[in-house]
Amino acid sequence: QFNYAIIELIGEWNDAVENNIMTLKRDVIDLLVSHGINKFILIGENVLNFYSSDDCYYEEWWEDIRDDGGWVVLLNLPQQTRDEFESARLDHYVHLMDEPKWRTFLPQHLFNLVDNWMMRRLE
Repeated sequence: QFNYAIIELIGEWNDAVENNIMTLKRDVIDLLVSHGINKFILIGENVLNFYSSDDCYYEEWWEDIRDDGGWVVLLNLPQQTRDEFESARLDHYVHLMDEPKWRTFLPQHLFNLVDNWMMRRLE
């Protein structure tokens, strides 16, 4: 059994008005975590706008998976979106990584690439 999920995000990410992180956390992530998923790769290259609110759902997600060696990596955010994400200090819970050729990888190979990057980062 695999312990990871790859999720591609598309469009606007709005925590301030729509509370997208709450919806993702309650409707998707909690279910995946209950089935043993503790490593998440989020593809963010098509998230063109990001509006932050507080960090409580990101922090809760991190607390749900950290004791099992879990992590969340957000791949390829456009620079302006990345700047907003970092200014909200969400990179304390979600690691930001760039891998422009991610589409050329099979899912297991992409996971291995990100997992190896995370192991080096967390050492």
